[in-house]
Amino acid sequence: MQTPSALIVFTTLPDPDSARALARRLVETRVAACVNVMSPCQSIYRWQDKLNEDGEIPVIIKTCAENYDRLEALVRESHPYELPELVAIDITRGLPGYLAWIAAETMEPK
Repeated sequence: MQTPSALIVFTTLPDPDSARALARRLVETRVAACVNVMSPCQSIYRWQDKLNEDGEIPVIIKTCAENYDRLEALVRESHPYELPELVAIDITRGLPGYLAWIAAETMEPK
């Protein structure tokens, strides 16, 4: 049985409301099967030659690799940051049934 090609995609948002709104949009449009909106964290980073420390909401997105371009377009369109974090990691192994569920939930309706 071939395992569907799946991704875990990470991003962060500035507040819970924008994180939940993005999560709902991604699942409602079937770009993602599941989105975890995590607890707030502190991010320390350098941006435009300035050291910053900000509270952010991490978001973990599960999708099929075939949906990445659509996912990226939706994130870019609705993300409040000038340059959002958007990092995708290939799922090389996983419970076959779960990976099949990701594939089924992210298929465009016919």
